Amino acid sequence: MNIEDIIKNKKIKLTTARIALLEILQKAKKPLSYEDIKADISMDKATFYRNIAKFEEQGILNSFESNDKKRYFELYLVPHAHFVCVSCNKIECLSDLDIKLDGYVVNNVIVNGKCKDCI
Repeated sequence: MNIEDIIKNKKIKLTTARIALLEILQKAKKPLSYEDIKADISMDKATFYRNIAKFEEQGILNSFESNDKKRYFELYLVPHAHFVCVSCNKIECLSDLDIKLDGYVVNNVIVNGKCKDCI
């Protein structure tokens, strides 16, 4: 499904800034912070976070806070775990780590440790 369809299906006002923001996250290979995105979008920080909140509320985005105290965002496609290096703060998606708990819905799992480069 393309970005415009996602926004329309959630009955959110379609703007070029919102499309641009979601396209950046769609193309990313890992979750991104505001600092990673700000140079590529034409919206101020307050507008960015208002849009992020709206997208999270509608189940379009997922976010988490990392060791570096930054919030990271990604499109909410399939629940999966993230590995966060405690040394260099590198973040990787762990699509092969499947965690299921009977009677629970797991949205996000953060695994902390040292990455291959920091061992």
